[in-house]
Amino acid sequence: MANNLTSALDKKLVLGEDSKDPSSDAKGGSKDDKSLVVCFGEMLIDFVPTVGGVSLAEAPAFKKAPGGAPANVAVGVSRLGGSSGFIGKVGDDEFGYMLADILKQNNVNNSGLRFDPSARTALAFVTLRADGEREFLFFRNPSADMLLRESELDINLIQQARIFHYGSISLIDEPCRSTHLAAMRIAKKSGCILSYDPNLRLPLWPSEEAARKGIMSIWDQADIIKISEDEITFLTGGDDPYDDNVVLTKLFHPNLKLLVVTEGSEGCRYYTQKFRGRVAGVKVKPVDTTGAGDAFVSGVLNSIASDLSLFQNEQGLREALLFANACGALTVTERGAIPAMPTREAVLRCLAQVADKK
Repeated sequence: MANNLTSALDKKLVLGEDSKDPSSDAKGGSKDDKSLVVCFGEMLIDFVPTVGGVSLAEAPAFKKAPGGAPANVAVGVSRLGGSSGFIGKVGDDEFGYMLADILKQNNVNNSGLRFDPSARTALAFVTLRADGEREFLFFRNPSADMLLRESELDINLIQQARIFHYGSISLIDEPCRSTHLAAMRIAKKSGCILSYDPNLRLPLWPSEEAARKGIMSIWDQADIIKISEDEITFLTGGDDPYDDNVVLTKLFHPNLKLLVVTEGSEGCRYYTQKFRGRVAGVKVKPVDTTGAGDAFVSGVLNSIASDLSLFQNEQGLREALLFANACGALTVTERGAIPAMPTREAVLRCLAQVADKK
């Protein structure tokens, strides 16, 4: 191939001149930044049909879009004007370098990104049904994100974080599972707030029981958890996701600072040590729900990273959650996850329009 993307020169171009220095301005997240959000896990390529409401077999063509929930959140925080970093692994291939470059273009510190010479970047084909909901077909056997090793962790980047955010997909296979647990230990020891979005993708787990056990294995360590109605039903074995008692007795734990239940276009519910309530959603016409939950999480984490008092300030938390609801709403109006992540200005315009309609 004329343009060999695996060369050392290309690595420097994609990662920045001094790829070992996580304080580089070109990569976001400086050492002096006290509100850094570091996201750990998978980054991949989503292939989304160019038309909605069709199966994979019926799709006339696909549009490639960068994705992976933790990476989406990292970009989402940066788009909102916050500081973020990403830790994970991609293939030493063209897609891997494309993803590294997208992080850099979006001012996400990518010093924690590693390249695997023996495994490919993960791919996911995502079908958009007529109602905008998704169905997944994954290609990862194994993909590079599953092969991140503890020795490859960017410990300095984790130690700089105010919030360390992760999902559950990185818990499915070794060596990534052990690496994930090690990263959590480092973050906790460094005083980071631990943020968890289980982001259930059942087809990736060996069984339903393995998924339930794996997701719950780190539940009690999180300070912040975001969960969907469907995930409540799954994790509790079929209980009513709208029942506060189910949430409080089965999912809320003593160390938790904030548990948020997302309800799609209807908004979200919140539970803290001192108060609980509900914040209405922002209504839009959905095109593609891919990345909506991640945009919501980025809105929540960006607000908390800059103001830790929100855990005790209910009015402030409600405002932050309304902002996050608007982040999610704007994301569903475009196809793909990372391409659709909104800017702070776009979210504020959206909220102003909502206020005008009242």
